[in-house]
Amino acid sequence: MKVLHIISSGGMYGAEAVILNLSRSLNEGPHYSMLGVFSNSSNPNLQLHEAALKEGIESHLIPCNGQIDRTAITSIRELAVRTGADIIHAHGYKADIYVYLGLRRSRIPLVSTCHTWYDNNLLTSLYGAADRFVLRKYARVVAVSDEVKQRLLKSGVRSTEIHLVRNGIELGPFDNAVPSLRAGLPSDRTPIVGLVGRLAWEKGVDIFLRAAACVLGEFPNARFVVVGEGPDKDKLEQLVDELNIRGNVSMLGRRDDMPSVYASLDVMVSSSRQEGLPIAILEGMASSLPLVATAVGEVPTVVLDGHTGVLVPANNLDSLTAEILKLLRDPAVRTRLGIAARQRVEEGYSAARMTTDYLCVYAEAIEAVKGREHRIEPSTASQGNAK
Repeated sequence: MKVLHIISSGGMYGAEAVILNLSRSLNEGPHYSMLGVFSNSSNPNLQLHEAALKEGIESHLIPCNGQIDRTAITSIRELAVRTGADIIHAHGYKADIYVYLGLRRSRIPLVSTCHTWYDNNLLTSLYGAADRFVLRKYARVVAVSDEVKQRLLKSGVRSTEIHLVRNGIELGPFDNAVPSLRAGLPSDRTPIVGLVGRLAWEKGVDIFLRAAACVLGEFPNARFVVVGEGPDKDKLEQLVDELNIRGNVSMLGRRDDMPSVYASLDVMVSSSRQEGLPIAILEGMASSLPLVATAVGEVPTVVLDGHTGVLVPANNLDSLTAEILKLLRDPAVRTRLGIAARQRVEEGYSAARMTTDYLCVYAEAIEAVKGREHRIEPSTASQGNAK
C-alpha cells in the first residue's frame, strides 16, 4: 500500500512527528509512505520536508501562493497520480480542504487526521468550521482525542467514519540518551525543569515562566528551559525580563537533539490551556521523566495522576508551582513516576501500535470507496437504459 501524506507545515510539531513516526514504521514493512509538503509563499517552512529527505523518506513540495491557489489544487491531483498513491492522508485544515478540492472526483480514498483545532480568533474559527464541513466527504477521519471526536460528531461527520487513534512514538531514541544541557552548570545537582512546545497562547508557556519565578524562591539555583518556536516568542522573551529571571531561564528555540534534551531534565512541565495529545509528553515519558501537566484534552488518559505523573488544573499558577516544588523536593517520587511513565508509553503509545491502527483505517477507507462505487454503478446503468 502506498500512502501519500499531505500537510501545510509550520514547523516540527506534533503532527509532523506523527507523520515521520508513521512513515518510518510503514516503510519498514511491505508498505510505502511519502510526503507532499506545502511550500507556502508567505511562510515556506520546509523543516519537515528536509527532515524526511534526510531520513530517506520520499517528499515532494507543493508550491502555494496565498490562501487560495488553484495551481496547488492541480499539483496535488498530479502528485497523487504520479506517485501511484493508494491512500491520500491529509493533516490539518489547509491540507484537508485542498486535498478534497483536488481529488473529490477521483477514486483514491481520502483519510484525514484531526490533531486539534485552536479556535482562538474569528479567522481560525472559520477555518476550523470549513475543515469540519469538508471532512464529511472523507472516507475516514481520525481523531487523536475524544474531545476532537466529539467536535467531529457535532459537525456532522458520521460516527462510523471516525476512528480514535492515539499518537505513538518510537522508543529507541530515548534509551540511554546523553544529557546535552548540563555543560557549564555549577553542579550535576542543579535542577533543570523543562517545557517543550510551540510558543503560542494555547501552550501556556507564560504560566510556566511565572511558575518558574515562584519556584526560584525556594530553589534559587534551578534552571528552566523552554524548547520550541512560535508566534509568541517576543512576548515571552519580554516576560522573562519582566519577571527578572533571565539568569535562570533559557529559551532554546528548535533543537535537533531532543532525546538528549529530555535526558538533561529533572522535571518536565506541560502547562497547556488547550491540547490534544502532545507528542512532547509522550517523548518525555519515554525518557522516564516525572511530569507535571495540565488536565486538558487527552492528557489525563496517559498522565495518570499520582501514578505516571501529576495533573493540575489549566490556568492555575498556584497548583502548577506547588507540584513542581513537590517533585524538586523528592527525588524518590520523581524516580517512581518516571519509571511508571516509561512503562505506560511502552504499553500503549508506541509507533508500532499507532501504525497498526492506521493500517486498519486505511483498509476501511479503501473498502468504503469501493462500496460507494458499487452503489453508484447500478443507478448510472439504469439512467443509461432509460435513455
